[in-house]
Amino acid sequence: MSRRHNVLLFLCFLPFANALYKQWIPDTNFDNATNWDKGSVPCSNDQVVFSAQRKVSVYVETAHTITGMSLPVDGELILASGAGFTVREGGDPGCGSGVTANFKDSESLKWFDPSLWVAATTIDDLHSGTYQFSVHEESVPCQYDDVVFRETTSFRVDVSSGHDVPVKSVSVLGKKFTSSSEFSQYLSSNSGKLQFHGSSSLKVGGSGCNDITGCICENSGNRDKICSNVKCDSLECKKPLHPVGHCCDICGAIVNVQFSSNFNFESYRQRLQHLFLSQHKYESIRMALSKVLKEQRLLQVIPFGATQEIQVLLLDQKTGPEAGKLAEAVARDIVQDVHNHGLNFGTTSAEFEASSGASSSEAAGNSTGVVVGAVLGSLLVVCLLVIVVILYRRGIVRIPKMPSIPSFSKRKNSSDIGELGGPLDHGFDNPIFDKPTMMPEEPGLYGTEMISSITLTKSGVHFVNPVYDETNFDA
Repeated sequence: MSRRHNVLLFLCFLPFANALYKQWIPDTNFDNATNWDKGSVPCSNDQVVFSAQRKVSVYVETAHTITGMSLPVDGELILASGAGFTVREGGDPGCGSGVTANFKDSESLKWFDPSLWVAATTIDDLHSGTYQFSVHEESVPCQYDDVVFRETTSFRVDVSSGHDVPVKSVSVLGKKFTSSSEFSQYLSSNSGKLQFHGSSSLKVGGSGCNDITGCICENSGNRDKICSNVKCDSLECKKPLHPVGHCCDICGAIVNVQFSSNFNFESYRQRLQHLFLSQHKYESIRMALSKVLKEQRLLQVIPFGATQEIQVLLLDQKTGPEAGKLAEAVARDIVQDVHNHGLNFGTTSAEFEASSGASSSEAAGNSTGVVVGAVLGSLLVVCLLVIVVILYRRGIVRIPKMPSIPSFSKRKNSSDIGELGGPLDHGFDNPIFDKPTMMPEEPGLYGTEMISSITLTKSGVHFVNPVYDETNFDA
């Protein structure tokens, strides 16, 4: 059996949901050297100082000898089995001359800081350090996630928000809270008040993700709070990309996968991990898999709604001009895998874009650009016509009148030919008929009887021609 078939068989036994375990990284442990201003845990010759005005819950794992301790007004020391303090003056040459060790302030640590969380698919992966990379919005606990504060630690976290923060469950000091009423009682305790503070509170007891195709994190409403804690690096790639749910542009590649109802989100994550990222040449690649709402645009211009897609964000460890090239190679492999075998695991199509400027739809993009240009031109003409009509109706713009062209009937009626018996249009003087006196008078030729022989009819003017008149020949 081939490796590909082995992977497919293995994926059949994976869970459906894409909810994760999100673990808080900082702690307020006495034995954590990073919690002290001197960078080391106080020893027997040192004086320990907790700020009097700060609220703090400190977990103590082992026994300690010190020369003295200043405690806060509102605080607590949680002692593990066998832990405690002994106070005595000096006597430890390995501790040096002794210093005043100040416990660092943890008041500024915020729930919505993505850098303060790690995520894992299972609790075992969480304990073994096998973490999942996520976009910034999903690095902070989503409503379907299980939140874990390490069992042998205490902490202080600011949960300030404009609303309650929903999660599936919260584990504190080894106890898992899954109901809202039970966790509310803990928050009202002295330890709960010292560990959780801020303008909002956690709401525990939500359902997990029951959709086999995955669930959308829905942390976009907290995007401003999340991104305010993120510092973006300067980029040198040709075309930086902006993944959905991420605060910063990236150099790498993004694969957008369309799926059917039998798609399994977690199975697909494992498929990509085992089929591609486990290869030695791709071991430096980080992958973030998300179900997102992608805005749809008609001809890539006019928005008309959104659709659910699977977003695969790929980042490599390279910097400078080479950044993103290895991620692009993985993206091409993933798209090819969808085209060849997608129906086997519920994907229908896929396309990628890379920070190098390459994409899986370059040819389509060129033709689409021509169409988009034509559509925009047509829309511009229509808009101009609409504006002109509106201005005309409001009297702001007037259309000049065209010169009038007289009709044939009007011209005929206005002429002096008109009806029979009206005045005649002589046109030019005819010396024979208009002014007979200009010619010498000849009896009988232009006499009165001749003039009277001229008649007018509806068909025109008729007269007797003296040359051919029969009476003249008879004469």
